[in-house]
Amino acid sequence: MPPSDTARTPAADRSAGEAGCTPSGTAEDAAPPRALSFDRAAARYAAARPGYPPALFDAVEELAGRPLRGARTVDVGAGTGIATRLLLDRGARVIAVEPGPGMAGQLHRTLPHVPVVRGDGDRLPLAAACADLITYAQSWHWTDPGLSAPEALRVLRPGGAFVLWWNVSDHSVPWIAEQDVRLRRFFGVDRSAHGSPDDSPRLPPEFGQVRRSVPWARTVSLDTHLANLGTHSAFLVLGDEAARRFLHEERERLSELFPDGTIEECYVVELVVAIRP
Repeated sequence: MPPSDTARTPAADRSAGEAGCTPSGTAEDAAPPRALSFDRAAARYAAARPGYPPALFDAVEELAGRPLRGARTVDVGAGTGIATRLLLDRGARVIAVEPGPGMAGQLHRTLPHVPVVRGDGDRLPLAAACADLITYAQSWHWTDPGLSAPEALRVLRPGGAFVLWWNVSDHSVPWIAEQDVRLRRFFGVDRSAHGSPDDSPRLPPEFGQVRRSVPWARTVSLDTHLANLGTHSAFLVLGDEAARRFLHEERERLSELFPDGTIEECYVVELVVAIRP
């Protein structure tokens, strides 16, 4: 996600140093409005957005060739800490990098002991060769690969892993495919409006990348599903009235399909792992 000013506490600095990545420098405020639109919905984002399945982190360990436990990990575009918490649960030593003050504040409230550094993937305010892993959960598309890929090379130690992943709605499920048609029509876009990975992440030629797809699902209430939709940046920059109108109509359609108010959201996590030489 794009940058903002650096803001961190002394306690966070100590934790960052202990994790092996000392914050250095600052990130200038140059974030485009859409990238920071999540700030106005940080609490809803934390409550409604999906997490990631254990199988994803099994795959990360397999493809990175090392366990997450003890790994010095930089979680870039950490948002409210959804991936950060799951990395911590696997034993990783995590520094979160996040540009948005609202998102960073929500992360700090949820995970008060995790160091949060204000910055982004294009200008990581961290020391060189300090990280075993750099992760981008739903955030690589907010970076400029011409800047963020060299930054990953700089911050990763030799043999460290550069890890990207995205939750993508499973369009083989009929109701999800039908919803996607409505979303694309509403927003006037050709590509999936349910979120899609960068088809060909532009990484330095010395990176050899491996891809893996991890299917999973979660069962949520209709309210949570609609709140999840409403936290996507396309809705957040649209304007409250237009967003409310679409989500109201979507509630009526889905209430007919799911009269008990319970929905199974089906996803495929698209994972890319590359190893720094």
